[in-house]
Amino acid sequence: MQREGIDPNQFTFSSALKCCSALKELQMGKAIHGLVLCNGIDLDVLLENSLLDFYVKCEEFDYAKAFFELINEKDTVSWNIMMSGYLQIGDMENSLHLFERLPIKDVASWNTIIDGHFCNGSERVALDLLYQMVKFGPAFSRVTFSIALVLVSSLTILKLGRQIHGQVLRAGYHYDGFVRNSLIDMYSKCGQMEKASLIFHNLPQSVEKTGYCKSAFDESLAESVSWSSLVTGYVQNGNLEDALKLFRNMIRLGVEMDKFTLTSIVSASANSGLLELGQLIHAHILKIGVKADVHLGSSMIDMYAKCGKLDDAWSVFSQTNDPNIVLWTSMISSYAFHGQGREAIWLFELMRNEGFTPNEVTFLGVLAACSHAGLLGEGSYYFRLMKEIYGINPWVEHFTCMVDLFGRAGRLDEIKDFIHKNNISHLSAVWRAFLSSCRVHKNVETARWVSGKLLELEPSAPESYILLSNTCAIDKRWDEAANLRSLMQKRGVKKQRGQSWIRLKGKVYTFVMGDRSHPEEAEIYLYLDRLIGRLREIGYLPEVDLVMQDVEEEQKEVLLGFHSEKLAISYGLISTSCGTTIRIMKNLRVCSDCHNFIKYTSYLLNREIVVRDIRRFHHFKNGDCSCGNYW
Repeated sequence: MQREGIDPNQFTFSSALKCCSALKELQMGKAIHGLVLCNGIDLDVLLENSLLDFYVKCEEFDYAKAFFELINEKDTVSWNIMMSGYLQIGDMENSLHLFERLPIKDVASWNTIIDGHFCNGSERVALDLLYQMVKFGPAFSRVTFSIALVLVSSLTILKLGRQIHGQVLRAGYHYDGFVRNSLIDMYSKCGQMEKASLIFHNLPQSVEKTGYCKSAFDESLAESVSWSSLVTGYVQNGNLEDALKLFRNMIRLGVEMDKFTLTSIVSASANSGLLELGQLIHAHILKIGVKADVHLGSSMIDMYAKCGKLDDAWSVFSQTNDPNIVLWTSMISSYAFHGQGREAIWLFELMRNEGFTPNEVTFLGVLAACSHAGLLGEGSYYFRLMKEIYGINPWVEHFTCMVDLFGRAGRLDEIKDFIHKNNISHLSAVWRAFLSSCRVHKNVETARWVSGKLLELEPSAPESYILLSNTCAIDKRWDEAANLRSLMQKRGVKKQRGQSWIRLKGKVYTFVMGDRSHPEEAEIYLYLDRLIGRLREIGYLPEVDLVMQDVEEEQKEVLLGFHSEKLAISYGLISTSCGTTIRIMKNLRVCSDCHNFIKYTSYLLNREIVVRDIRRFHHFKNGDCSCGNYW
């Protein structure tokens, strides 16, 4: 254009800057800014906003702030761009300050500030802003309704979600595909699958009816997302049969499934441990010839690993032609989750030899592997390597892995030095790991000191009370343990209830401690009582010190015998044939007595039992566990 002697105008420069913003071409954008100044081009509001947006998107925030203050006639777009910039770097305070200064707050301004706070983890602030918008702001747009519903989903406030649904109907946005998907997602996450299904089955029959979707492509995409939202909802709510049926219908009806749709369903299957659905999706991917991208490939690896099929996870990884750092990291983390520390280290070193540079998540995977396997020397080496060679600043999770490693080795004094040396006394997760180590090593005095530190940071968190109370109970300090439980009640601190799940014949069965709700509860308890009797004969002894009550030994054994994982395993044993692997999940860490019980059961009955708790997998076989009694 310049060679032809045609002078660019404001619109030309604005278009060029948008290209630089999209590609993050900082030097080229600065050169264009220089041309604007050298050629004496008048800065109209469009060009000024393009320059501001360019600096924000290229993360040159000092330039952006300075340029913003130089703009004499800022329009609403200028303010919104700058607010987005503050939100992009996580500066909530200045984003709100800027929003308050904004003379005219249009719907885009409200959407920006609400969505920005939500995406930065400030859900309650976002909710307050939403209420303010209702009182003082403009009418909701389709985008506002979608943001509001996603926010309500994350907070699982069903009553508010219903109110927003009512406003959607009044405004006529219920035909809009993306608002409809937000409604399905909201009801699914609030456990209202019948309502989610009703909205799904009332999908509009044609684009012409709606007037909201800009093209048939938009409606097709929205419909595909609706299907995946409902499948994901069924998975998250434990309705495996409905999820499988709906996914098979998607295949039968030829519903277009892009990689995002497949990835979202695979991820849901992984988190819920639903192997059958994951395998069905994998088979469909192979059948239609979809080439897995980074996200879908890593989701497949994660799904098989979290469903206890580590060999299948490795197969997916090994069959990938050009694995990138994301796939390497997924496989390393999978080995860590299964407690195979040596294999994770081998893969990590293989990755480095292939020329890949590990990132923060990769190091977290290898440190977690060292932690689960008790490899203190190796873990210390990789922690130093991360900081000194790769220049990576540790996250709280890296520090927690190291504290856990020192704690497992019984080096409690070294944990104190580590916390002081790294100036991490403000991180509650670090103190929780420290307190857990005190419980393992029955060090009541140190546990009391650590608990005090943790309570200063998190006075309402149950972990510090529970771990210290457990430690006191093991040391037979009943009065102190009782006082801690009483203090929890006074302060309204509630312990998360332990639950275990087992999936049999397409259904998920949930158990809690002392559960009597199952229709076969009489058979379950009779079998469990007889099983414990047989296990005693070969050496199993209930760890009665784990019961936090000063009661008779016999009563303690009864309390231990009714833990949720024992009930789930007993139901699995009476419901399956000999030789069938029993697979259960638990929402908390498996206790040492149940761990011991499962080891003896696997030996006595010659059954393989796989337990996925909140931290890792345990593979029990012939009286041994893959964790090596180190978890």
